[in-house]
Amino acid sequence: MIAETVCSAVAAAGLGIAVVTAYRKRYLSAARIAAYSLVPLGLVMTGVVEWVADTAFSPTAWAGFGVLGVAWALFATTRAVERRRGGTRKERKAAARAARSDALAPTAGAPSLGPAASRPAARPAAPRATGGTDDFSDIEAILKKHGI
Repeated sequence: MIAETVCSAVAAAGLGIAVVTAYRKRYLSAARIAAYSLVPLGLVMTGVVEWVADTAFSPTAWAGFGVLGVAWALFATTRAVERRRGGTRKERKAAARAARSDALAPTAGAPSLGPAASRPAARPAAPRATGGTDDFSDIEAILKKHGI
C-alpha cells in the first residue's frame, strides 16, 4: 500500500516537472521527463510493484535467488576450467589423435634445396663493437619459455 502511494507521488511530481520544463519551451526534455515519471505509475497499475514487494519479503523467493546464484557460479566455474584446459575431454582426445596422424614423415621435414642452392652464400656480417660475438641467450630463454 505504501509502495503504491510513493509511486503515485513520484509520478505526480515528475509530471509537474515535465509541465514546468514544457513551459520553458524544452518540449523534447519535457516529453522525456513525462515518460520517465509515468513508468512507476504503470508499474503500480500492472501489479509489478505488488509482486516485487511480495518477493522482497518472501524467504522462499530469496532461497530461490540463492539457488540460482549457486547454479550460475557452477556454470561459470566449469566454463572457466574448460577454457583453461582447452576444451572438453572429447575435444582434447580428438586433437591428440589428429596430432598423431598428422605427424611428418622423417624425410618430409627437410626443406628442398632447389635453384637457390646454386647461389653463392652472402658474406658474413661485420663483427659488432661489443666483442664480436652475438649473445642471444636471453632471446632463447624467452622463446623456450613460450615453447617456440
